[in-house]
Amino acid sequence: MADLLRMPEIAANTEEAVLAGWPVAEGDEFAAGDVIATIETAKAVVDVEAPAPGAVVRLLVPEGTDVAVGDPIALIAAPGETVDDVDAALARLGLGTATGPTPGPTPTTAAAGAPGPAPAPPRTAPAGVAAAPATPPPAGAPATGAGRIFASPLARKLAREAGIPFDTLRGSGPQGRVVRADVEAAIAAARAAAPAVTPSAAAPAPPAAPAGHSPAGAAQPAAPAAAPGPQGAAGTPDGDALVPHSRLRRAIARRLTESKSTVPHFYLRGSARVDALLALRTELNAAAPVKISVNDLVVKAVGQAHLAVPQVNVGWTDAGMRVFGEVDLGVAVATEGGLVTPVLRGVDRMSVSAVAAATRDFADRARRGALRQHELEGGSATVTNLGMYGAEEFSAILNPPQATILAVGAARREPVVTDAGELAVATVLRVTLSVDHRAVDGALAAQWMREFVAILEQPLRIIC
Repeated sequence: MADLLRMPEIAANTEEAVLAGWPVAEGDEFAAGDVIATIETAKAVVDVEAPAPGAVVRLLVPEGTDVAVGDPIALIAAPGETVDDVDAALARLGLGTATGPTPGPTPTTAAAGAPGPAPAPPRTAPAGVAAAPATPPPAGAPATGAGRIFASPLARKLAREAGIPFDTLRGSGPQGRVVRADVEAAIAAARAAAPAVTPSAAAPAPPAAPAGHSPAGAAQPAAPAAAPGPQGAAGTPDGDALVPHSRLRRAIARRLTESKSTVPHFYLRGSARVDALLALRTELNAAAPVKISVNDLVVKAVGQAHLAVPQVNVGWTDAGMRVFGEVDLGVAVATEGGLVTPVLRGVDRMSVSAVAAATRDFADRARRGALRQHELEGGSATVTNLGMYGAEEFSAILNPPQATILAVGAARREPVVTDAGELAVATVLRVTLSVDHRAVDGALAAQWMREFVAILEQPLRIIC
């Protein structure tokens, strides 16, 4: 019997997500484990796998639509089952005739400068269901039709960053869908055709709205949020512009405000002489399969310190203290849209080379928007490093339910006093540990900091 496929709750407390893509078409049959939908959250793109074999009867939500968790997105049936009257089947399941778009947020709902997306419709009885998306153009034809451009989220991001007008692209993917290779080919062709054209001389590309308000698959780029005018658009001063928040920026703002408002932070600062650490890095890079950074060694040292002081490897929950069985560490990665923290699992069991390879993979996929939701969840602590930007030290905000986050500054040459009381020059690295006082007391955190600094100053402990 036909049944509804509903928008899944990809991550805890997620209220809505973007239906980024349909890898299947109406009439397609699929096996258990096949990817039948692609969902985009504030931080990741997630493939939804079929829990059982079936067939697609009707796609109820077009690509690029914001959908509340629990709302229907497709009508599916058992393999080989025939649904003679689709509208009757939808009515039996409590849905109206598929004659118009579902009420609630869509890619064009939030106007420029609006406070946020419109509320999602009730999940129990939507007034209607969106008509199935129009048939995309065949492969090799321009990827447009009735104002809609079918493309993967990554293809849209790459085209936006490169300033490629989307209506000039031709899709080579299934049913004319624009994919990454199409955008890369267009970029290469543009460079080859006009290698001497500077950005100021090139024809301006259509303005692209921020990711949070023009999801993958949106009909067309939105108009600028607030073009400056004599008085300034949307009430802004002359020359200013109001740029709508992206989904990622809204998520970051919500999480950090919640953390700073509800979690009792305290901070410990430490400094380590890292000349021996830098010498070890040089030796490792002479033989390692991947280049190892100072941050890779710091991440591994944090894992070792958590093993030495396991009482810090915890997380606060209302029900009780969560004691982690292994050391899973988030590694902060800066992207164009904001900060994400993919999690390295079992850092205590990983080699330094494995940490380096995994961190680089995370960083590359984070900047392409290709991280998976499960890679962003969990973790007992986070490492965030601004040393490459020259910041000497800083304090970071906790990422609940994690109990600690380590902020790493730049290593600098400066005068120090040796144990013998003599003046010398050494490379000093300063770090700040932010701690959830509900989970970890001051004396325990200080014990952890002492152990961590000792590991940095005796770096062979990192690889032993």
